[in-house]
Amino acid sequence: MPGAGDPPHRQRLTTRRGEQHDMPKFAKGEARAWALENLRGVTGCVMPSFTPDLAALNEEAIRHDVRREIELGFNGFLIVSECGTSADELRRFVRICVEEAGDGSVTVMQASASTLAENVELVQFAEQAGVDLVLPSYPLGFYPQRADEVIGYTRALAEASSLGLVVFAMNLWNFTRLHPSGFAPAWLEEVVDTVPQVVAIKNEIGDPGVAGLADVFRRFTGRVLVSDPLEMNAPAWVQTFGMPWMGTSNYEYLGAKVPEYFDLLQEPAGYEKAMEIYWQLHPARTASGTLMKESNAGTSLVHRLLWKYQGWLQGFNGGPVRSPHMRLHDRQMQLLRKAATDSGLSVTDDEDAAFFAGRVPA
Repeated sequence: MPGAGDPPHRQRLTTRRGEQHDMPKFAKGEARAWALENLRGVTGCVMPSFTPDLAALNEEAIRHDVRREIELGFNGFLIVSECGTSADELRRFVRICVEEAGDGSVTVMQASASTLAENVELVQFAEQAGVDLVLPSYPLGFYPQRADEVIGYTRALAEASSLGLVVFAMNLWNFTRLHPSGFAPAWLEEVVDTVPQVVAIKNEIGDPGVAGLADVFRRFTGRVLVSDPLEMNAPAWVQTFGMPWMGTSNYEYLGAKVPEYFDLLQEPAGYEKAMEIYWQLHPARTASGTLMKESNAGTSLVHRLLWKYQGWLQGFNGGPVRSPHMRLHDRQMQLLRKAATDSGLSVTDDEDAAFFAGRVPA
């Protein structure tokens, strides 16, 4: 039971529906041990939904999307903070997500505010609200001149709370001037060795090729969780390094299939069936990959509106996000819908125009 000195997010929470949830999944200082033992499956993404005039959050639509994540078999989700919410709206979004998720889902706070100070404040709020983990981004104005600045930023955010921290090691932070991989394995060694709040590594370094990814798996598997979030690589990493957890990305486009085949991969007898599903999904995977490369080129941005459309095809709310953001074109929607159908996925019969209104009335 939580002690009297534990922070509020470790006490019992009563939802608006009158349900009570014991929020803590781990005690202070035990995040890594909890993750190594318990963090399993596939973690998706939930983005905020707005009223049709974009003036406010659409609470019922957000709750609908959290329930849909659970229905499709995801173990939890990233609370996405890159869709134009104000600071107050983001906090309300977090509370809605945590409340609707309950004890059975893992919630991950995306800390992508403009400064370290703002991200520290966000993470401390998330801790109070009952979030489990944090996935940091590095701010647009963060231009480190030395490796210890990257390590220091990561350490400062981790030590701001008792939440478990997933190090987002990727090659798009503009750190290649400090190391060709974009996020040096030596930096990871230091934070894993000296920051106990670090529970996992989201492993996307060293593109092109997979040698850098494999090196991170080799170094850190068993010490912390290591996840390559690109589902097309899952069979290789599960077979070679026993990857038990994967997250976070736009798996919602593929309905329940990614959690299904990822679970099958964890059992030797399930591998052949998992690969049947894997190849079934290849038309959709190829279309999504093509559009993501197109939208990322020269921007290093995630096309969140495109991700929302992908989820809408599978029963999520959809609806617009606030500007500034990338535009979603008819040819992109048509390609994604056809590819999903070609992959044997059941998609909505609604016309694409309905996506922009959203599925759940405000």
